[in-house]
Amino acid sequence: MIDISIIIVNYNVKEFVKNLLFSLHKALENYSSEIILIDNASSDGSVEDIQEKFPYVKVIANKENVGFGKANNQGLEISKGKFIVLINPDTIVREDTFSKLIEFIEADKEVGMTTCKVLNPDGTLQLACRRSFPGPWTSFTKITGLSNLFPKSKFFSKYNLTYLDENKANEVDAISGSFMMFTREVYEKVGGFDPQFFMYGEDLDLCYRVQSAGYKVFYTPVTEIIHYKGESTKRSSIDETKIFYNAMHLFVKKHLSSSFLVEIILRFAIAARRFIAFVNSYKLPLVSGVADFFLFTSSFILAEKIYRPGQWSGFPEDVKPWIYFFPAILQLLFSTFGGSYKRNSISVLRAVITLVIGFVFAAALTFFLKQYAFSRAVLLITYILAGVLFILWRFLAKVIFKLGVSDRVSNTKTLIVGSESYCVELSKKLDKSITDIYSVVGFISETADGIGTVIGKYSVLGSLENIVKVIKEEKINKVIFASHEISFEKMFGIVSQSDDINVEFLVAGTELDYLVGKSSVTMLDNIPLLKVNYNISERVHKVIKALFDFSFALLLLIIYPFVFLVSLIKKRKDFAKFVLAAPTVLVRKKSFVGPNDLSKTSLYLGKPGLTGLWYIEEHKSSDSSDFEKLNIYYAKNQNIWLDLEIIGKSFSKMFFGNEK
Repeated sequence: MIDISIIIVNYNVKEFVKNLLFSLHKALENYSSEIILIDNASSDGSVEDIQEKFPYVKVIANKENVGFGKANNQGLEISKGKFIVLINPDTIVREDTFSKLIEFIEADKEVGMTTCKVLNPDGTLQLACRRSFPGPWTSFTKITGLSNLFPKSKFFSKYNLTYLDENKANEVDAISGSFMMFTREVYEKVGGFDPQFFMYGEDLDLCYRVQSAGYKVFYTPVTEIIHYKGESTKRSSIDETKIFYNAMHLFVKKHLSSSFLVEIILRFAIAARRFIAFVNSYKLPLVSGVADFFLFTSSFILAEKIYRPGQWSGFPEDVKPWIYFFPAILQLLFSTFGGSYKRNSISVLRAVITLVIGFVFAAALTFFLKQYAFSRAVLLITYILAGVLFILWRFLAKVIFKLGVSDRVSNTKTLIVGSESYCVELSKKLDKSITDIYSVVGFISETADGIGTVIGKYSVLGSLENIVKVIKEEKINKVIFASHEISFEKMFGIVSQSDDINVEFLVAGTELDYLVGKSSVTMLDNIPLLKVNYNISERVHKVIKALFDFSFALLLLIIYPFVFLVSLIKKRKDFAKFVLAAPTVLVRKKSFVGPNDLSKTSLYLGKPGLTGLWYIEEHKSSDSSDFEKLNIYYAKNQNIWLDLEIIGKSFSKMFFGNEK
C-alpha cells in the first residue's frame, strides 16, 4: 500500500491544475504517492496538456460533466493510498501540508477526517473550510444575515464558526470538499460521496456519515493551503446559488427529515434569493410603477377636493376607498402594456401617450358604466394633474438622480467573440470607428482554452459555455460575433439564453467591414454613403432643442451683466465664456450643446455647441478624429436628456475640474 492518494477533479482550469501539480511534487517528496486526476469534459485542452507534461498523473477523461461528487468517487475507487486527499484543482499546498496533517491524524485514533487552514488569495481564512450542519437555528441565522452581524457570537455564528479562534484546532461538524484528508479505514467503512449531490452539499453529507460511523472531523491550523475558489464554476454556465440551496435541501431531507422547520427555512431562502434577483433586475420599472400609482391616486383625491360645483359633495361613501384606487390600477395597466416601464430607462413621452390613451378609455368607460360616472370633470382634472406630476418626477429623476440615464459613452461595454487574431483585429477597428463608440471589455473564445490570458490590451474573459454569466457579471451592453468563426446555431443558442438581459448582439462581416445589429448596419471603415437619419436632424428633436436653447439663453441673460463685469477683472474662465456666448445661441448661430468647430465631416451634426461630448470626455486635442467620433455619436443619439446631462457634467468640470 502506498502512503498518499491525491484525487483532483478538474473542469477547465488547466493553468491552476499545473500550479497545483508543481506544488504537490514538493509536498510529496518524502512519501510514496499517486495522483489521480478526473477531468469532467474540459474544453481547454487540460487532458492533453497534463498527459504530456505530467505523465505520472493518472488521468480519467470523462466525456461529460458528471459532477464533483461522482467524479471524486471515480478516483476513490481506484486509489490505493493509506491516506486519501481530496483537493480542488485551484489550490496550492505547502511543502509540509501532508506531513503535518498525517502527524495530526496519527496522534489521535478518533480523528477520521481533517482539513487545514484554507486561505483566500488575500490571506484571509476561507470560512467554508469549517462549519456546522444546517440545523433550524443555524440556517435561520445564516439566511437572515445574523451570523454576519454577530460574527463573534457563539449563539448567532454557528454556521461558519467565526467565533472560534482560527489558529486553534477544533472538532467541527463539517469541512470543505476543497481539501479533505482521511484514512483508508474511514473510506472503506463510510464510502465516498453521495452522487445525488451534483455540486455543493456532498462534503456536508460525507462529514455527517463519517461522524455517524464513530469518527471525529477536525479543523487544524498546523499547516495551510491557498484556494482560489470558484475558478471552475466561473468557466461553467451553472447557477451556483440554485444548486447550493438545492443541495442544502437534499441534505436536510436526507439527514434531518424530521426538521420541518429547516426545510421551510431553506425553501424560503431559495424563494427570497430569486425574489431579490428579480427586484434587482427590474428595480427601475418597479419604482416607476409604484411612483405612478401613488401620484395618480393622489391626483384623483386632489381632483375630488378641487371640483365641488353645486350640490355635488364628492364620491358616495359606499364606493370608498376603492374608487380612489381603481382608476390608478387601470392607468398602471395601460402604462405597463404601453411600454412606459423599461428596465433601464424612464420615458417621458411614453408616459404622456399612455396617459392620453388611459383618459380616452376611462372617459369612454363612464358611458357604459353610468352608475360609476360620478364626474367626468374630476377625471379630466385628475389626468391633467397626473400628467404634470408624471413629467415632473421623471424630469427630476433623470436630471438630479440620473435614474434611467446611462453614461452613453463610457458604458457601452462590449465583448468580442472569436479567435485571438480576429478579436485583436476587430478591437483595433472598433477603437478607430467614428460611427459609434465602443468600450471593449475583453474577448470570448469558443472554448475555455486560454481563459485569463492577455491578448494585446484585453483579456480572454470566458468561453461560449459561460458567456451569459460573463455578460451579467461584467454588465455588457454589446456582444459582437465573428460570422465566419462562430456557427449561427451557437449564436442563436446564446441569444436565446439572454432573453432576460438587456444586451445587443451584433454579427461582424467576414472582412470586418461592418456590424449587423437588431435594427442597423454599422460600417467600421468609413461613414456609409447612405442617407443617415440621426436624431439631430429629426424634426421633433430639432424643435425641442430650439425651445430649450431659447429659454435657457433668456435665463442666462439675467446674469449676463454681472458675469461680464467679473470677466473684465478676472481671467475669463470656461463658465464665463459659456454665459457670455448666450447671445450667439439666442440668435441661433450656436447651440448650448453640439459638435465642436473642429469637426471636418460633411454630415449635418447640428449647430456648433458651447459645450458637448468633446468638452466633457477625455481626448487628444490635436487629433481631429477624436472630435469627429464624439460629434457623430452625439448627433446620432441627441435628445433633450442627453443635452441636460452634458450641460450638468460641463458645469461640474468648469467649477470642480475633471472628476477622477
